[in-house]
Amino acid sequence: MDSKEIYDFLIKVQSIAKIGLVYSKDPYAISNYHEINDLTLRFLEDFENIKLNRNNYFKRDVYPTPNISVRTIILNNDKTKVLMVREKKDESFSLPGGWCDLYDSPSEAAKKECLQEAGANVEIIRLVGILNRTPFKQKTSVPEYVIVFLAKLNGELVEHEYETDGIFFFDIDNLPTYCDKVSLPEIKKMLHAAINNETIFD
Repeated sequence: MDSKEIYDFLIKVQSIAKIGLVYSKDPYAISNYHEINDLTLRFLEDFENIKLNRNNYFKRDVYPTPNISVRTIILNNDKTKVLMVREKKDESFSLPGGWCDLYDSPSEAAKKECLQEAGANVEIIRLVGILNRTPFKQKTSVPEYVIVFLAKLNGELVEHEYETDGIFFFDIDNLPTYCDKVSLPEIKKMLHAAINNETIFD
């Protein structure tokens, strides 16, 4: 393993710790994430012989930019139904997706989210588009661009992670209660583009 691979590994581990500190509610887990964060920070400082209290990859005070997320549309064979996942916290539904992790390409992030949230092994077919989510969000939410993919389900659904507790195909004209991760106007815009082989932006 060369120095770049070691550096990339440390950055990835620290990014996992940062995500855990943001989303975890368990005190024991939070304590562990703090320790992992501090350990990787110390290693990074030793590695580069620098102090990482300067502007870095986790700070946006140099030039603020939107966060990037992915969503994936998985249709049935006749394109009348779409796969959606139920959020455990409020039993609302969304398309599989989430924030992009460091070092993942957009398509890798989309495939990972499908597997984690829906237990779906997918093949990415094409880019549907890139949407500015900011106008659809609460004023207190972070600005966000969402990259939308069309994908094909490969095989049966397998066990998935804890954030979701249900995976269903719904008629595209009769969608369930949706969560604020993706609004109904956005879902309809994405589905129309995916079904009609269009590419959308903004």
